[in-house]
Amino acid sequence: MVLLAAFTGLRFGELAALQRHDVDLERRTISVRRSQAETRTQGLTIKTPKSSAGIRTVAFPASLVEELADHLSHYAEAGRSGLVFVGERGGRLRRNNFRRAWLPALRTAGLSDVHFPDLRHTGNTLAATGGATTRELMHRMGHSSVRAALIYQHLVNGRDQAIADHVDEQIRRAKPSRGGSDGSSGT
Repeated sequence: MVLLAAFTGLRFGELAALQRHDVDLERRTISVRRSQAETRTQGLTIKTPKSSAGIRTVAFPASLVEELADHLSHYAEAGRSGLVFVGERGGRLRRNNFRRAWLPALRTAGLSDVHFPDLRHTGNTLAATGGATTRELMHRMGHSSVRAALIYQHLVNGRDQAIADHVDEQIRRAKPSRGGSDGSSGT
């Protein structure tokens, strides 16, 4: 669950509501069709995402296929509609029962002040540094407005030097070498 959150940017509620048929290991995709929410008045509910943009298919890295397949084999509920992630006693995953595993894992890793939504931030930042367009970020995040996607694109403004280096490489490939056979200086 942590790996999917960090490398796809899915929300806790989206991951908690995933069913086996939402995971396609061959195509390396997760279909987000529903989300889990918990409120004091309604308790635990499963609902469709807030907007139509929230219903989406998100690709995940090939590096996760083996671990996700292992998880599905050993920990997910049985059956096509079985939940992918469950609590330690086999029930629905809730924020409270997730914290019982999350907080000790953070301590073991020597991390503090890390929250689950930080994983979504990581996934979106990685997508932006990978060159995702605003529209692609909006799709991965399940947003219908550009506001949130622009946050991640602004984070990668430091890529300007990398972009200039890439352009420089293209120039060097196309430019004749100095003192080339044509007698020019190469400029």
